[in-house]
Order: sequence, then C-alpha cells, then structure tokens
Amino acid sequence: MKKRHLSFWEIWNMSFGFLGIQFGFALQNANVSRIFETLGARVEDIPILWIAAPLTGLIVQPIIGHLSDKTWNRFGRRRPYFTIGAIFTTLALFVMPNSPALWIAAGMLWIMDASINISMEPFRAFVGDNLPSEQRTMGFAMQSFFIGLGAVVASALPYILTNWFGIPNTAGEGIIPQSVKLSFYIGGVVLLASVLYTVFTSKEYSPEELAAFEQEKEKISGIKTEIKPPVTPVQFLKNGSVWTTAGIIATAIIVLLKLEAQLYIVSGLVLTFGIILLVSGMLTKKGRTQNGMVGIMNDLLHMPRTMGQLAVVQFFSWLSFYAMWIYTTPAVTQHVFGTNDTASELYNQGADWVGVLFAVYNAVSALSAFLLPVLARQIGRKATHSIALALGGISFISFFFIQNPQILLLPMIGIGFTWGSILSMPYAILTGSLPADKMGTYMGIFNFFIVIPQILAASILGFVTKDIFGGQVIFTMVLAGCSLVLGALSVFFVQDRDDAYKFKKNAQEQK
Repeated sequence: MKKRHLSFWEIWNMSFGFLGIQFGFALQNANVSRIFETLGARVEDIPILWIAAPLTGLIVQPIIGHLSDKTWNRFGRRRPYFTIGAIFTTLALFVMPNSPALWIAAGMLWIMDASINISMEPFRAFVGDNLPSEQRTMGFAMQSFFIGLGAVVASALPYILTNWFGIPNTAGEGIIPQSVKLSFYIGGVVLLASVLYTVFTSKEYSPEELAAFEQEKEKISGIKTEIKPPVTPVQFLKNGSVWTTAGIIATAIIVLLKLEAQLYIVSGLVLTFGIILLVSGMLTKKGRTQNGMVGIMNDLLHMPRTMGQLAVVQFFSWLSFYAMWIYTTPAVTQHVFGTNDTASELYNQGADWVGVLFAVYNAVSALSAFLLPVLARQIGRKATHSIALALGGISFISFFFIQNPQILLLPMIGIGFTWGSILSMPYAILTGSLPADKMGTYMGIFNFFIVIPQILAASILGFVTKDIFGGQVIFTMVLAGCSLVLGALSVFFVQDRDDAYKFKKNAQEQK
C-alpha cells in the first residue's frame, strides 16, 4: 500500500485552516507589544511579558501531539484538536484587546497562545499523515502560503482600518485604539471559519492504514525505522540527576551574582526538566511505563538523529524571529521615527508602519511557497534552507543602516523568503525520519527547539538591550541577523535521508 498523491485542491483544503491560525498569530505578533506598551509596560519588560508564548508551546504541543497520536474516532485523529483550539482562540481574540490592565493582557496572551498551539500542532502532523514523502515539501509549502496570506492581511489590518475606513488608531492614555480592537474581532471570525473549512473538507487515514503505509515504505526503500529499547530507570535517573544539578547550580549563580530576575526562568526550566526525568525514572521503575509523561520523555531521549541536527538550526532561526516580533515596533519607532512616546501620533504612525512591514514579509513568505519546492528540487532542501537563512540574516543587519521607513520594505522581502523556508523546509526534512505512529508526538517534541530559543530570548534580551546596548533596540535586530547567519551554516550538518533531489541525483549517477 502507498499513500495516494493528492490533487492541488486537496492539499489546498487540508492546509486552508492555517490561514485562520496565522491570522490570529499575526495579530498577536504585530500588536501585543503595542498593547503592552499602551497599558504601561516598559520596553525592557516586554520580553518577559512575552514569555507566555513559548512556555505554553513547550507544554501544550507535545501533550497535544501525544494525545492526537492516540486518538481515533468518527471525528478523526487530528481534526478534533483543530476545532477545540480554534474555538478557544476565537474567544481569546475577542477578550485580549479589551484588557483593562497589563496583568490581564499578559494572562490573556497565555490563554490565546495555548489555544493557538492546540490547533497548530496537529496541522503539522496532518501533512505527515496524509501526504507521501514526495509531496510533503509541497504540503508544508502550502501551509506556508496560507500562513503568509493570513498574516499579510492580519498584520496590516489596523493600518487598513485607519487609512482606508477612518477607524481611529489613537486613544486616551492606557486605552487600546479602536482599530486594534476591531482587528482582533475580525481575526476571531476568520480563524474559526477557516479551521472549520479544513475540518469539513479533509479526510484522514486510520492508524491501521498508516501502519500499512509504513511497512510498504520500509519494503521499498530498504530503510527500516530503528526501534530503540525503552529508556531504563537508571538512564532516566542518571540524566535527571545531571539536569537537576545543572538547574540548581545555575540558580545559585543567579542568586550569588544578583543577576536579572528573568534568568530564573531559564534555570527553572532546566531544573524542572531534570525533575521530570527523575519522576519518569521512578515511574518506570514501578512499571508505570504507559504514563503519557514517560512516553514523551522516552521519545525525547530517543529522538531521530535528523531531529537533533535540526534542533541547532531551529535554535538560531527562532531566536532571531522572536527578537523581531518583540523588538521591531520599538526599533522602528525609536531608530527611524525618533520617538519613545507611546501616546504620540508619531509613535502610532511608526507602529502602524510596522504592521505594513510585517504584511510585506508575510506576503513574500506566501509567494515563496511556490518557489521553494521548485528550488529544492534543483539544489536540494538543505541548500535551499541555508540560502534562505543567510538572506534573512543580511536583511536583519541592514536595519541598522536604514533611516527611511519606505526603504525598510526591502529587507522585509529577504526576511519573508527566510520565513517561508523556516515554516516548510525543516518540517519537510524532519517528517522523512519519523515513524508514522509517533508523528504527532515528535512534531510536538520538535516544538521544544522552537520555544526554547524563544524562552531564552525572553529571559535575556531585555537585559542585553538595556544593559549592553544601552536601550538602543536596533542593535538587538543586528544580533538577530547574526544568529540567522549561524543558522545558515548549521544546516550543512543536517542529514536529510528523504530528499527527492538526493534520490534524483543518485539515480542520474547510477546511469
């Protein structure tokens, strides 16, 4: 048995829900820093307020991935999670811009991001489930197209509402502008409708069918999925002791040197991970290996080699983009528009222009969805991704040299191509190395390597920006560019065992 090739419109339908998910995600990215500043947050405090996004992803995605791997009923395997997440995200989008205080806005960010993750994680596994390997690059690229398309409109929506329809983009001190509120309401409706479209127009293979496909793939390719023995209690306890000790030492250093309080988040996560491993060891020793936490930790410690190699690439990539989401508004308003006064007309013009810039990079990422599969077939997925990351790094660094708001559109083109590649190439490379029955779990675990750099960024970028860069946010953007260049170099160490370009090249050499 082999998975059938899906038509263009079938791939379109199964990816359409990402239009709404990214609509909500882009509204969050482009406007939450603005909401926080309006409600009184200082620029150096913004990263720590954003900690909700990566932390919820770290917790929610592996759990949802594990649960969706085990789910099969008349509603499907992944689709029930699409629906539940979409409903809660819609509700959060309606509440967020009406937050009366900063702490409520920060809390709503937790709820909104958790809900988005419930929908988003199964969509990645959905492509791996439904498409044969030769169509997966196209599948993830199609998701990238809808991500870009949704984000284009969402990012520019406050600007459009103000400049095309006359909706006010300013309000009294501590009040969220009406243009932002209305944007969030529209986003909630679009998100729910697009996810439901995918739910009602797409089908899923049963677990039995997926197992048969996996057996046929192994027979044809000769590459068998390596089945590793379960992690023993001793291994769990050994690893847990190392991580727990590291967390205690890191916490002690922060206390003794009186370092920034947000660094406790990093040491706390290290300590928590160590404790989870210790608990998993004790549960395994008692024979309670069917526990979901033990299962996820087993899979984490036995992750495929390709995933570990991609983890390095993801670290540098997402550190950069997280810095961009946090700091583009203050960087542009400060470095280009020359103001820090959040109540001023000049600041709000700059903030609106950031929405336009975000719309441009998302538009380019949508268009790159059609270019990336073609380029990957010609030079391979690794080379394509490396070029994309390098281009993004140069684009970030160029912000330092630009003073004209209009010229900022040029680096956003390069950043858009990079973003399109980040949303598709790593996943296309990864899925070829994953067992079908654990696609969701490993996609959730892979999210660790997206959120860990974001947590690190949220923990240290405030300190770096304030104390090292003297509050000059533009230098943080340059740092983000350097990180992308390192990511481009690390791609060459990744093993891509399922690349159609490689298979084609080998066939030509044999002739």
